[in-house]
Amino acid sequence: MPGLRALPGLPALPALRASPPAFLLLLALLFGRGSPAVPGAGQELQPGSRSAVEAAGVALQYRNFQGGSPSGLRVLGHVRKATVKNIPESGHKYYLQFSTEDYRTGEDAGNCLATVLYPKKKSPPVVSITCSHTKDQKEIQEEDNRLYQKIRHQSKPITANNIPDSYGNIEPALEPVWALAVAGSSSIMWQRSTESLGYNLAQVKSVRQWIRKDDFVEFDYTVLLHELPSQEIIPCELRLTWLPGRPLKVKHSCAARSHGGDDGSGAESGSAAGPAGEKGAFFQ
Repeated sequence: MPGLRALPGLPALPALRASPPAFLLLLALLFGRGSPAVPGAGQELQPGSRSAVEAAGVALQYRNFQGGSPSGLRVLGHVRKATVKNIPESGHKYYLQFSTEDYRTGEDAGNCLATVLYPKKKSPPVVSITCSHTKDQKEIQEEDNRLYQKIRHQSKPITANNIPDSYGNIEPALEPVWALAVAGSSSIMWQRSTESLGYNLAQVKSVRQWIRKDDFVEFDYTVLLHELPSQEIIPCELRLTWLPGRPLKVKHSCAARSHGGDDGSGAESGSAAGPAGEKGAFFQ
């Protein structure tokens, strides 16, 4: 898959190129300086432990969706520090410090501080995350605009199957479609995650573009999520609407796991506006 990865005292922050005031403030709030938020009675975790790595992954899934930028996607590099604390009446809260990599190139993308609360009641993890940047944000916006123009100026609506293919390859023309699927699916994976279950995007089984009369682009996806540690593959239907600089609009519904349970379907960041043309009945 050329140029794109498919899918997947406090020590000093390594390779931190910039330290915005907000980043330093959150550092103090999360990890010391006498703040009542410090998990002093919490349990320090091995940075490479499954629970620490999966909590950091959930934080990045939340960030990737909320960022709404297929060019600004990040993957987890290394967890530097992790602590978990039991919050009475709420659940387990993870305090995390980790590095990230650019989703497409694998280059250093900056460091992040995050908290992830897994509620005792059935609801999505509550995430707070702030990150430093090694890539110019204007450059990311320009890349998003290039992807957008590429999608808008197709000679006919995009339809495709099996991204990546059985050899792990993605056609260059389909890279924008895949990147949008990663961003949109991040919403599903974040919402479904628990302390005992995590998710990765395994494949876009099918995608279809809908032509709209406004400036947005819209796609219907069938995506396959890899559930860990069960190793099950969970199919989900995903409708995604995107315009650079605007939040992603996502609706989704997932098949129930074979061993039972709620499918956890829902809508995020508002519902997708109705495009021109006739659609299937899945979301109607």
